[in-house]
Amino acid sequence: MSNESKLLEKEARSKSAIRQPWTAKRIGDLLLNNALIVIMIIAVIYIATVNHNFISRSSIINILAQTCAYLPVALGVGGCIVLTGTDLSAGRIVGLTACVSASLLQAVTTTNKMWASITPPNVFLVLIIAMLIGASFGAFNGFFVAKFKLHPFIVTLGTQLIIYTILLLYMKAGNNGGMAISGLDPSYSKFITGCPDFIKKLTGGIAIPNYVWISLALVFLMWFIWNKTTFGKNMFALGANEEAARVSGVNVFATTVMVFALAGAMYAVTGFIEGARVASNTANTGFNYELDGIAACVIGGVSFVGGIGKISGVIIGVLMLRLIFVGLTMIGIDQDLFYVIKGGIILFACALDMRKYLVKK
Repeated sequence: MSNESKLLEKEARSKSAIRQPWTAKRIGDLLLNNALIVIMIIAVIYIATVNHNFISRSSIINILAQTCAYLPVALGVGGCIVLTGTDLSAGRIVGLTACVSASLLQAVTTTNKMWASITPPNVFLVLIIAMLIGASFGAFNGFFVAKFKLHPFIVTLGTQLIIYTILLLYMKAGNNGGMAISGLDPSYSKFITGCPDFIKKLTGGIAIPNYVWISLALVFLMWFIWNKTTFGKNMFALGANEEAARVSGVNVFATTVMVFALAGAMYAVTGFIEGARVASNTANTGFNYELDGIAACVIGGVSFVGGIGKISGVIIGVLMLRLIFVGLTMIGIDQDLFYVIKGGIILFACALDMRKYLVKK
């Protein structure tokens, strides 16, 4: 068969697939496969009708800002899930890097300054230090996963406990006696939560914090890495079929370590942002952030089966979660119930993901 004939046959198959009738079964499968997003859209519409402030300009900007605050964690976790894994240490890396960043960038005049002898260094230097810390723990996770073939769940569970212990010891090592780290240097606060005057003019006086632009820059960077680099292609190939990737020349060990190291760096950026956004950091900073990241990824179509996922899906997942949780707060739902909702979302999304896999198989 000539190449021209093959192209014609492929085109005919595509047209045949497009012309498939919209049967009740096909519509039902489509709704079921996207049931979580459909439910969330219905919930958002209901919340908007109950509380009209939910769709006000200030509320929308607040939701977008919160989305950008949590987005780097989801971007990092997404890569781990593409490798058919996960990362339970994400929240603790966020907490450690937040406290380290905040402690190094406390104002000189702060009472009970954690490190009294340290003058606040350059903000970018602290960001680099935080990213190195996060990437180091991520590489540690990746090493154990790749070298000893341990499941990422077990490895990152152990790392989570190790990092939390380090964080507790760090909080008690300074002059503040384990108290919350606050009184940040204005250069740090302004860099993260400040807003240029021209942005305020464009939004009618509503401030969009600088960390939004940092997060959007990371989105573009991760999109480029996932879609335009050899590393990204190797990551998806490894997630889809490790043995086939190995035979094709993919360095499984290096790729796995790099994926987890990159994830750790993303968590560190989140920690750096949270250090100034929270402005009063304790050992509980970053607690359960990994749940938000995992939930956002599975909502956005990053599959635990491996080798499947898009940056756009991660963004949609984070946005949908923020819409739901901000909306539930605005209609007076008890925040203690949020953990039940998050757990249900994760279970439901994973069940739908597995259903799609079994149907294809």
